[in-house]
Amino acid sequence: MYTPSPSRYDSMPYNKCGKWGLKLPAISLGFWHNFGDSDDLDEGRRIMHRAFDRGITHFDFANNYGPPYGSAERNCGNILKQDFATHRDELLIATKAGHDMWSGPYGEWGSRKHLLSSLDQSLARLQLDYVDIFYSHRPDPDTPLEETMGALATAVKSGKALYAGISKYPLPMLKEAVAMLKDMGVFTLIYQPPYNLLSRGVETAGILDFLKEEGIGCIVFSPLAQGMLTEKYLTGIPEGSRANRSEGFLTPEQVEEFRPQIQGLHGISQARGESLQHLALNWTRHHPAVSSTLVGARSVSQLDDLLDSLQSDPITDAQLESINEIAPATDRGE
Repeated sequence: MYTPSPSRYDSMPYNKCGKWGLKLPAISLGFWHNFGDSDDLDEGRRIMHRAFDRGITHFDFANNYGPPYGSAERNCGNILKQDFATHRDELLIATKAGHDMWSGPYGEWGSRKHLLSSLDQSLARLQLDYVDIFYSHRPDPDTPLEETMGALATAVKSGKALYAGISKYPLPMLKEAVAMLKDMGVFTLIYQPPYNLLSRGVETAGILDFLKEEGIGCIVFSPLAQGMLTEKYLTGIPEGSRANRSEGFLTPEQVEEFRPQIQGLHGISQARGESLQHLALNWTRHHPAVSSTLVGARSVSQLDDLLDSLQSDPITDAQLESINEIAPATDRGE
């Protein structure tokens, strides 16, 4: 039987989610990979235990995380029921809907039918009565925004979600969505974009400034640019690495394009006495709009290394200037 560490809250920083009362751990755990049916679920259980033992209270899911679709929620739902049931009120569980999930015309995008059906399915797989945050996972060009936001409002008002979140919307649509939810009596708690040293589109588009002005929280994903901001790609593309596999989103061409920036940033990390991945994680937290950074982990040791980045010294203004010279703001590298 799992017994959480009594010191689990001693070292993790917790940040306000925008202006709202909810706090997020500085690092949160994402379940996009590593918890599907082909993964080592015994190690997955150990990862969840270790995350909670080190103060991670926020677990981030989506309906189609796996693979196959839904398997991350189903597998982790069993672990949540078996090991975390008495700690539900200490956990912040999020899920999302909008990307491809099931066949037919209602299996994706932003209709009321898809979002609310997906939420019910997620709750069943997670074996929960409610999630803390329910997101619209992506903008839908063919569904009126008021329909999508109305579904989020219904999810909150029904008690199946405590808060509404939005992911990856462009700034004009984000502004409109926030205003619509407010008119419906529901506030926008949080926004989730990709953000890393090689992909700074939320900066250049003014989204982070808007979130700060409105008091909306921000949790960023892909802080390591799918592994490019680690030391594995400094001189080549290792056998078995993500960029060397036919499936997935990272290509050898992307790695080659960004290698000069990767090597330059590695020089800064070496001067700071830390790894490149620690520099990359620390950098995501430098912006005042960012409440938390999502990480994924394939093993307990990898999770420990990512969490150890919290012990690094703050990045100085001079180091930020050097970083901006090497990797200026751009929306590439997601």
